[in-house]
Amino acid sequence: MYRRIRELRTDHDLSQTQFAQILGMSQTGYSKYETGENDIPTGILIAIANYYRTSVDYLLGLTDEKKPYPKKRAL
Repeated sequence: MYRRIRELRTDHDLSQTQFAQILGMSQTGYSKYETGENDIPTGILIAIANYYRTSVDYLLGLTDEKKPYPKKRAL
């Protein structure tokens, strides 16, 4: 998981500081996610997946398909 979020960030030419600002957090806090020092909260995983237009399953390494799932319609 940690390798994938780092790869996505670098593929988008973003620094840790830039992406941390996008997520509304400190660079140090974000860095701990990339190194695996801290677990990534569900809300942050969803925000990362939405930003990169991928699925949480891709971030977690459960699939190699980057394409996100279709959005669920509200009932």
